[in-house]
Amino acid sequence: MKRYFFEIAYNGTHFFGWQRQPNDVTVQEVIEQSLSRIYSNSPIEIVGCGRTDAGVHASHYFFHADLEEHALLEDLDQLRFKLNRMLPTSIAIFRIFPCEQHARFDARSRTYRYFITLEKDPFKTDSHLYLPTLPDFHRMNEAAYFFLGTQDFTSLSKLHTDVKTNICTVSKACWEQETEHTWYFEITADRFLRNMVRSTVGTLLEVGYGKIKPEDIQGVLAAKDRNAAATSVPAHGLFLYRIEYDF
Repeated sequence: MKRYFFEIAYNGTHFFGWQRQPNDVTVQEVIEQSLSRIYSNSPIEIVGCGRTDAGVHASHYFFHADLEEHALLEDLDQLRFKLNRMLPTSIAIFRIFPCEQHARFDARSRTYRYFITLEKDPFKTDSHLYLPTLPDFHRMNEAAYFFLGTQDFTSLSKLHTDVKTNICTVSKACWEQETEHTWYFEITADRFLRNMVRSTVGTLLEVGYGKIKPEDIQGVLAAKDRNAAATSVPAHGLFLYRIEYDF
């Protein structure tokens, strides 16, 4: 057996997230089925760099697979070509290479971007949250400062998850203007809790619309209570944007 890393991207609109589910179509399931067909229908298990929820996209994603010797492994470009032909247009394989690291546990950081548009655009329906009124991005960036550092993010996490700790280290959190009508929130951390980015964006929008003050973020985090934060924004504007490893 030899370990291979796969660098991919996917449009999550029609998937129930990354991780295999009993009764729903997921990205992991579709890729495993394609790899299994290449290996004469032998079961293939892959390990992703993280979970994404239903409807969330990934413009940069890694998974690893431990594979037995196979003719296609002698030409990884041929394997990539064959997989891309088998997979739906919503999943793309960019690169395959041998690597002994673990796709999930050896990732040094993860970066997400959440995109919004201030102009109604039918071509951004699946990738941007449409806001009909302008929030105050300056105040939202003031508020984003309070997410930096190593803190307990229980207030921004989905309830009843199976993680051992809600402590995360955030190294970047800010709003950036992309075009005249589009903005995105970028956040980088060593790890993320379930629903953390979407609830963070929702809470920052409350600052942007004057419902709370930037400094109130400190109280939201200190409460360690999901009810202290705002409602999560919809999934379709969220992208797993970058994964970093030592290599």
